[in-house]
Amino acid sequence: IYELPVEGVTRFIALFHDNDTSYLGPIRSVRPTDPTLVNPLDAVFAISGGSGWILRYVASRGTQMMGEGPGMFRIGSRSAPHNLYGDTTALRDAASARGFRDAPPPNLFAWGAFEGDQTATNLRLNWGDGLIVNWAWDGTRYLRSHGTTPHNWLTEDGEEGQVAADTLVVLVASRYTARPAKASDGTSVPAMETVGSGQALVFAGGEIAEGTWSRSDPDEVFQLISQSGDPLQVPPGVPWISIFPDTRTISW
Repeated sequence: IYELPVEGVTRFIALFHDNDTSYLGPIRSVRPTDPTLVNPLDAVFAISGGSGWILRYVASRGTQMMGEGPGMFRIGSRSAPHNLYGDTTALRDAASARGFRDAPPPNLFAWGAFEGDQTATNLRLNWGDGLIVNWAWDGTRYLRSHGTTPHNWLTEDGEEGQVAADTLVVLVASRYTARPAKASDGTSVPAMETVGSGQALVFAGGEIAEGTWSRSDPDEVFQLISQSGDPLQVPPGVPWISIFPDTRTISW
């Protein structure tokens, strides 16, 4: 999962590599930062529309996008725009039918043995506007809460469980306002600068390793470097990647 800020909340980009789900949502609109996170993997990006100027911008970046259509469906238990869901197996079939590329992605990070710098069993991310996200290491995985309230996933059958991740990767970056060329083209939106360099934090096994991230092109994967100058390795598993504003606070 990628997490990044929008207006007063955060949005998730769910990455599916070697597994699938028949119930994923809600699927929401595309934003300017999205292609900088999706394109390095040459992934197909399932979206629910967006402002015209943003759609044109993302298309100009060569992003493989699919809007509402085959593989997506509306659910009756939620109101629009929060009721569009998808079946990733059907979305893969729809992407193949449209001739989208399907080559294996590059490595997202340098996977390998993790060496923590210090113990860190709890992480607090202040995204702003009252949104405090806490992650707690339970001895096996990191469990997510909004403040003190567990953040739960919900299945189609009504089963619930707390959102969890094997590893937490926090990439600190500058936030800016992306604007259309003309005011009549649409509304300005928050965006994140993901080219250049910044602080990188990796949490795994109840420990933290600090370093930096860097890349010179938005179509490249992030390079993580430890404080000693060596590659900062991320342990295999399911990571949660926060693209976090450098004007907000992080504590552990």
